[in-house]
Amino acid sequence: MSDNTFLWQGQPIAFTAGESIAAALTAAGIMNFGPDMAGRDTRYFCGIGACQGCLVQVDGRLTESCLTPASAGLQVTNAGGTHG
Repeated sequence: MSDNTFLWQGQPIAFTAGESIAAALTAAGIMNFGPDMAGRDTRYFCGIGACQGCLVQVDGRLTESCLTPASAGLQVTNAGGTHG
């Protein structure tokens, strides 16, 4: 894994400095961030953390991906915690 990648569902995702996880996932063509804890699909929507539609787990912690800076080596999964 290079210095500018994190893992999404076990797959490396490239990012640029200052980019959010949501922006990096979207740039990689990932528009559906998988299910949340209630089974609803999540995605990048408002970009300011108000809708919480982009919730993911980062290193096991639930967070808004649009507010979370991408960082090398992060382990990111969908909010439901599944790899499917």
